[in-house]
Amino acid sequence: GCRRQWDNITCWPEADVGEVVVRPCPKYFRFLTTFLGNVTRNCTSQGWTDVYPAPYAIACGYDSNSTPGEEVCKPGWVDIKIYQRLISESLLFGNVVSSLPNRKLHCTRNYIHMHLFMSFIMRAIAVFIKDVILFESGESEHCFVSSVGCKAMMVFFQYCVMANFFWLLVEGLYLHTLLVISFFSERKYFWWYILIGWG
Repeated sequence: GCRRQWDNITCWPEADVGEVVVRPCPKYFRFLTTFLGNVTRNCTSQGWTDVYPAPYAIACGYDSNSTPGEEVCKPGWVDIKIYQRLISESLLFGNVVSSLPNRKLHCTRNYIHMHLFMSFIMRAIAVFIKDVILFESGESEHCFVSSVGCKAMMVFFQYCVMANFFWLLVEGLYLHTLLVISFFSERKYFWWYILIGWG
């Protein structure tokens, strides 16, 4: 007979020679496809045969060339992601607003931090708008058609991403300037930082 075997995907029980063992597809395929198939192996005098139908992905209905349908996607995850973004951005916005009235926090370093936070907020707003334009409207071509609104949104989105990275660069430049140059006018460089950060 054939001994119990683990093939890194499914556990096959002991079987007698000539016995056909049918096992359900592993549970994690349920996240990838709605098709719930079975895999089969025969016990021969030489041992277990290969899985039929092979490979597991085909037997369990997974096609790597297709995208999961609406019924496979979990709508709750989209809501959680939106709430996480809203909480994160509201905390960033609260940080910027709460630091404005405090005169002790008005210095070049904190101004640069505020601009960086604002670039994060703008980037998040651009992501929200992009998601609404691309996915809520049912436009499946993703800007391949000449939709002016879609292309304008993508330009705004790319600008916000670029500005976000440039403000990270400005943070690094400012720290470099603090460490390398002993005496420098922070006010003089601040306008250059704004020009670099916002493009």
